[in-house]
Amino acid sequence: MKKLLLFASFLITPILFSQETYIHCGKLIDTRNGKVLTNKTIVVSGKSIKSIDDGFLNTTDSTIKVIDLKSKTVMPGWIDMHVHLESETSPTAYLEEFTLNEADVAYNAEVLAKITLMAGFTTVRDLGGSGVNVSLRNAIRSGKIVGPRVFTAEKSLASTGGHADPTSGYRKDLMGNPGPKEGVVNSVEDAKQAVRQRYKNGADWIKITATGGVLSMAKSGSNPQFTEEEIAAIVSTAKDYNMKVAAHAHGDEGMQRAVRAGVKTIEHGTEMSEVTMDLMIKNNAYLVPTITAGKTVAENALKADYYPAIIVPKALAIGPKIQATFGKAYKRGVPIAFGTDAGVFEHGLNAKEFIYMVEAGMPIMKAIQSATITNAFLLDMDKQIGSIEPGFLADIIATELDPTQDVNTVLKVIFVMKEGVIYKGN
Repeated sequence: MKKLLLFASFLITPILFSQETYIHCGKLIDTRNGKVLTNKTIVVSGKSIKSIDDGFLNTTDSTIKVIDLKSKTVMPGWIDMHVHLESETSPTAYLEEFTLNEADVAYNAEVLAKITLMAGFTTVRDLGGSGVNVSLRNAIRSGKIVGPRVFTAEKSLASTGGHADPTSGYRKDLMGNPGPKEGVVNSVEDAKQAVRQRYKNGADWIKITATGGVLSMAKSGSNPQFTEEEIAAIVSTAKDYNMKVAAHAHGDEGMQRAVRAGVKTIEHGTEMSEVTMDLMIKNNAYLVPTITAGKTVAENALKADYYPAIIVPKALAIGPKIQATFGKAYKRGVPIAFGTDAGVFEHGLNAKEFIYMVEAGMPIMKAIQSATITNAFLLDMDKQIGSIEPGFLADIIATELDPTQDVNTVLKVIFVMKEGVIYKGN
């Protein structure tokens, strides 16, 4: 938590201008058409983009703020479809389940949200926590704290003993028998009740753990953990409440059940077969690869006592496979949505995912589009975010260099604006 304390030691004061702001862009990435434009001015009025004009507009109006990014590359704020803002990896993470109060989790989440925004991610999908993520979303939305726009799944759904069973690994007198209210599903009726409870609790999405996972206190990292009938009930009930479903899945059988049942995004996809890839293409299901998380858990598993012993063999077996599977899926034509699993690694390093996607064969422009227009579409916000266009929200970031020329510059975001408010740079 040292990083959290250091970051919290200074204030981030957003700058909001009531009049117009001119942003002079040396380069501007057009995510809609996959092009890099040059010498443009973005005119921002209030929360929205008013126009994009050729050249660098000048003004004598002292109420208009001019932002000089003539030597930088400007693009829409990025969208990460898989984060966990309530937590961050550390050797003490499992102990903290018993030592941190809900208020502690909330204060930590506030800091982690700020870090995420400063890294260029103006929107995220939080795929599972204790429920603090709902309050975090609301606090950011109301302007009480600083962070990205949050869509949250609230508490992930699991079967008994499954990857998101909240008492897996506890001693027997603490295990209890959690059910749908706590996000544990063991029947079709449980499935319906669990989805409705998430809706009641304020969720935007539903997340299920369709297979075992790496970091849960259980032996298997890939076995299927829901019946197809249970998943179908979750998907159909979620649809009634205008919610989509994401599925954590490492094992192939669990993925196939999820995709056939109508799940929209598959998270990780580690052991995905070509049969499953073709099924995803047919059903227009998206892979959220989380390569950074896979690499990180494999690295941490080599550190003495970083993870409990039951986790180490899973991390070593599953983590290193994700990047190669992603590369095969992309080349085969599986739809790709950018997502990192931040929290499994340090928040703020989310953009490393771009570098790993490019290493696996995805052109950087395609990767940027996956983190902008593709994810905006999945969030039903494709008329508001993901592109710099008139009428869209002014979610705008800039990097030191042009990422289509040097992908490593994605780790050097020097300007962040969200809904017309400047949080970083100038």
